[in-house]
Amino acid sequence: MTDKTVAAAEPRKHAGFLKNNLREYGMLLSLFAIMLFFQVVTEGTLLRPLNLTNLVLQNSYIVIMALGMLLVIVTGHIDLSVGSVAGFVGAVAAVLMVQYGVHFIIATLICLVLGGLIGAAQGYWVAYFKIPSFIVTLAGMLVFKGLALAILAGQSVGPFAPTFQKLSSGFIPELIPDAGTLYPTSLLIGAALAMALVMMNLRARARQQSHGMEADPFGFFVFKNALLFTAIVYFTYLIASHRGLPNVLVIIMALIGIYAFVTTRTTVGRQIYAVGGNAKAAKLSGIKTERLTFLTFVNMGVLAALAGLVFAARLNTATPKAGLGFELDVIAACFIGGASAYGGVGRVGGAVIGALIMGVMNNGMSILGIGIDYQQVIKGLVLLGAVCLDVYNQKR
Repeated sequence: MTDKTVAAAEPRKHAGFLKNNLREYGMLLSLFAIMLFFQVVTEGTLLRPLNLTNLVLQNSYIVIMALGMLLVIVTGHIDLSVGSVAGFVGAVAAVLMVQYGVHFIIATLICLVLGGLIGAAQGYWVAYFKIPSFIVTLAGMLVFKGLALAILAGQSVGPFAPTFQKLSSGFIPELIPDAGTLYPTSLLIGAALAMALVMMNLRARARQQSHGMEADPFGFFVFKNALLFTAIVYFTYLIASHRGLPNVLVIIMALIGIYAFVTTRTTVGRQIYAVGGNAKAAKLSGIKTERLTFLTFVNMGVLAALAGLVFAARLNTATPKAGLGFELDVIAACFIGGASAYGGVGRVGGAVIGALIMGVMNNGMSILGIGIDYQQVIKGLVLLGAVCLDVYNQKR
């Protein structure tokens, strides 16, 4: 094979790889394009350090719940109750801490256990009684919305203790607090995280090649990781230019790492995808499909409870309307991020990207002064487009 033939074949190889991995990289390119668009039309407001920090805080609970919703969707189910559960748990936390004076650590643990029990109650009906998850969680949405209203007696309850508020509004302590306008500890953490991700990608590529699996073309791999490293360091630099890394961002990064590991490197993760791909075949192969479905709903309940605590801490109060519409943004984040409505397909990174797309759109449209009515229309069209793309890929 001549040098000219090799040179001509290389672009075709890259194009074929991108075409075969359109689901994985398409949403990442979409996120970049959306951020670039709003950065231009808002005259640079989107990526200002203060607005970027607010963007993280405003969408933290959506990202947290999207991680749990991804597993539910991958198994072929849906959970419409997450917003109501988050609001209900926030109400319980407010009653425990504000009205009864329970220490915030004890109250937090009680609320997380409560979320798990709620998920278990709903998952039991779905997994073992085979009642459609749409019906079970729709009932749960109504039940917990009513219970939140009853517990709060129709009024807002707050404020919380300052230590609890730091769950959402606090920032990590700096090793060098008097460093002027830059918080170097946060910047160093971001750079270390970026380097760790690049090293993990290198090891993953080497492992794929050793097993004869398709790997990213070398040039594309280098470009992708250089872009990833630069984006993370730049993002961290902007965050570190304001007040440093928010506590909730550290929690989110830890959760993303845990769920990415579970879904890609553990037997349980592979079994969850097998259940979503073909539940009957998975059951015949010895996988306990009912137990896995049950556990995904328990997991969803715990994460919904955590999101409810984060949201309540951010507002510094629990309100009867807390959690309203959260389930729509969470479900949309998963589908926009590449999860399949048919089950069996979806990645943690995609769910996070979908949540970021929803967050950037909400933030950018708010800066531009677009009303909530048209915001809902635009988000609905984006969701419809994502599902249509999924249907197209399934048929292809």
